[in-house]
Amino acid sequence: MAEDAARPWPPPAGAYAEERGLFQLLQNMLEELLIHKPDDPIEFMINHLKQNNDDAPRICVLGPPASGKTTVAMWLCKHFNAIRVSQETLLFKEVLMQTEEAKAYKERNQKIPNALWANLIQERLSNVDCIKQGWILEGFPENQEQAWLLQSSGIFPRHVVMLYAPDTVLIERSGGKRLDPLTQEVFHTTFDWPSDPQVQQRLVKPEDLSEQEVSRKLLEYHRNFPEIFHIYQKVLKSINADQPSVDVLSQVCCGQLLKEAVADNTKLGELVKPYIDSGCPVPDNLVLKLLTERLSALDCLSNGWVLSGFPRDAEQGEQLQKAQINPNSFCFLSEGRGAAPGEEEIEPWPDKCSRWPNCGREKRVFFFNLPYEAIMERLSQRRTDPVTGERYHTTFRPAPTPEIQARLRQNPKDEEENIEKRLDIYYSNVKALQDFYQDAFYVNADQDPYVIFEFIESCIIKPLPCKKH
Repeated sequence: MAEDAARPWPPPAGAYAEERGLFQLLQNMLEELLIHKPDDPIEFMINHLKQNNDDAPRICVLGPPASGKTTVAMWLCKHFNAIRVSQETLLFKEVLMQTEEAKAYKERNQKIPNALWANLIQERLSNVDCIKQGWILEGFPENQEQAWLLQSSGIFPRHVVMLYAPDTVLIERSGGKRLDPLTQEVFHTTFDWPSDPQVQQRLVKPEDLSEQEVSRKLLEYHRNFPEIFHIYQKVLKSINADQPSVDVLSQVCCGQLLKEAVADNTKLGELVKPYIDSGCPVPDNLVLKLLTERLSALDCLSNGWVLSGFPRDAEQGEQLQKAQINPNSFCFLSEGRGAAPGEEEIEPWPDKCSRWPNCGREKRVFFFNLPYEAIMERLSQRRTDPVTGERYHTTFRPAPTPEIQARLRQNPKDEEENIEKRLDIYYSNVKALQDFYQDAFYVNADQDPYVIFEFIESCIIKPLPCKKH
């Protein structure tokens, strides 16, 4: 018997456990036991398995004041049917054991202790709705101590969304911020004013929005940010909040498919990695396997998808058709879009296409057209700050200080000779691809993004004429 116990698991058993996530389950169970140290570990684990839902989202949305945390958190809650937990909900919408104690600090204009915030969060996240539906934690943790306290309570987010923007932009934004007290939605007097007059009338200006107060909060945030980044760096995704909210929201859930496969160490990822590392195009058969796998996921099946920059030629289009991957949602095929080899993106479409009821019924393929000179200007002048990761453009968005300007770097793919190579490939394939997608729409990309969006929206809302057989 001892000899049998010492034998390693046979390969089929290991594969079975890996495929069904049993190793991760055992790790989670061990973590829970070590954290809580129950008197009856068997009964504790039975209850834990009954309550635990590993498919439920557990997401933290972090960022400086006025970066759009509330907008992103509310969108995620709507998208995933999860529970939003923020300072406002904990203090004014919940009846928790220590709510009154926290309110007392607030009324005295005193800082609420980190331990008290952690206790409130732990109690709220232990409720059945958060366990079953998942949670979106908005603005927490604020500092290293809060993060450690949450971890000691067994609260580990699967994803951390970190919003960032220049301080000058955030200070300007904060002055126009308005809150709907009925729905808790956030609007802005300049960038996002509601069209409904009733909503306009009930909007209120949030407290503590003076420039001095916002500057103080920004200073505190910058002081705490490096420690939080270090704690969550493995599950953290940084998103530039200095862009239209629709672009921010699309980036929250989108990913670069090929790079994700490499990062996740999948079998296909191991095959893709040499091509990514060398900058060579990934073979079509590998891309098709990844696409088929990704588009078969539940979010793409239920919500639809946006495929950007693929197919690149008519042959890839035919392979998609044979694989029964038909663009009856949206494909954006843009001239000179600046994508490096292997940068295809798949984006689950938000809100289950409720805004555009006709989508998914006819082919929706869009070709973005741009003059050669505009392509060169857009791409060759892009620069990146290696310290902050912030992206700039020497013409449209120059660096704010000489110090930042001096340390900017250009991605090798944005050098003119490399852009020309990619354009040559695009131009050699685009005519055949346009012939393949005869019902496609053509978009002038050399104009304001909002104008482009409105044109696409008009194409989607208006049904395509059905061909009579």
